Amino acid sequence: MPTEVILPRVDMDMATGKVSKWFVKENAKVEKGQVIFEIETDKAAMEIEAPVSGILRDVTGEEGQEVPVGSIVAMIYGENEAYAGPAKVAGGPVQAAPGAPIDIPTAADAPAEPASPAPAVTTREPVTADSHGVRATPLARRFAREQGIELSQLRGSGPRGRIQHSDVLEHVSSQGAATEARPAARSACRVPAATSAARETSALNRVWLRQGSGTPIVLIHGFGSDLNSWRPLLSSMPADRSILGIDLPGHGRSPLSGESTLDDLAASIIDTLLSEGVESLHLIGHSLGSAVAATVAAQSQLDIRSLMLLSPAGLGPDMNGAFISGFLRATSEASLAPWVRELAFDERALGASFVSATLRARTNELTQSQEQIAGSLFPDGTQSFSIRHLLENFDWPVKVVYGTEDRIIPARHAAGLPGNVAVHLFPATGHMPQIEQRQAIGRLAAELARLG
Repeated sequence: MPTEVILPRVDMDMATGKVSKWFVKENAKVEKGQVIFEIETDKAAMEIEAPVSGILRDVTGEEGQEVPVGSIVAMIYGENEAYAGPAKVAGGPVQAAPGAPIDIPTAADAPAEPASPAPAVTTREPVTADSHGVRATPLARRFAREQGIELSQLRGSGPRGRIQHSDVLEHVSSQGAATEARPAARSACRVPAATSAARETSALNRVWLRQGSGTPIVLIHGFGSDLNSWRPLLSSMPADRSILGIDLPGHGRSPLSGESTLDDLAASIIDTLLSEGVESLHLIGHSLGSAVAATVAAQSQLDIRSLMLLSPAGLGPDMNGAFISGFLRATSEASLAPWVRELAFDERALGASFVSATLRARTNELTQSQEQIAGSLFPDGTQSFSIRHLLENFDWPVKVVYGTEDRIIPARHAAGLPGNVAVHLFPATGHMPQIEQRQAIGRLAAELARLG
């Protein structure tokens, strides 16, 4: 029985997708996991892999044509399977119960292979002509492209021959090529001239909040907080994924050992991820942590699968400067509580226990470090930095989330973002959507995690 190739849903509000390019011609042999076509939505371009090995037939998804989610765009027949002409179901949508969303379906059984999951979806740049059909991690593709190396020249050491970043590095070393990446068209997304090797940094405090499988989710908290602030969200996050929380420099148990620029904070996060062996990740940041997360994504060779920015700093100059100064001055629960109430639309969301826990975590050293960070990044109550230009260059899915009643950073900063960024605005929500809208934030995180 042939296997259906389905146009999958890759975003919650996706109804159709456009087949932008077929990498394999009809009647050609394909291998399981080989990239066979690319689709475009209004948010990203995605490569779709073959769910099984066999012969590609009945291609109905024409390039440039909008196709409904769940449609059959091709069939894959076993090599020895009889073919009697185009299947009558080709191009038709997969039927679902009335009113039910159509998710990525499971591929049918093929005689030569056991039951297989739906086509894998990865959010990467479109592959070049010399890498069609070559299996490689996004990080390996990116580094090979910058070094001018054709992936077809390499032999992969990963599962099913997938080319890893280490394979490209080994090839570069054997050829005597310089290991510094060549300038690329998207230079804003590459390692700057001052690499981590030249910095005197140390790994930050980090905790695996959950152990799981697949690409891990990394969480970066906001100003004046620490990694423990994410714990209430864990029950809503994808249950199968490992989750790593990191304390920013000058927060929690991470000392501020160097400068307090945005680049320095990001460099410390990058060093920590590499020391932890994390190269592929989904990245989520809150407030200042969002700006750090975006800078991490822009300045590293890490394999970023997705980026979600909650109430992000760095998209506009104005902010609630009184909150920063009042928060740092507070030395008692009575003086801290009014500023904590500014964080949420519903004041009951952050109660007395939150206030007391925040106060207990404070030390004179941390307060001094956070004053230094605030003086560098928020002088005179102004955001002195911008990450807006970084978002234009990202190849992976990006979601920006604001509460419409945010009293710290105005939600109007989400206006005018690049078209590749998905914006989610939650009414009756303040600066802490991960607390006030934890179920919805968990669903958005799961949506991104399904991409890889």
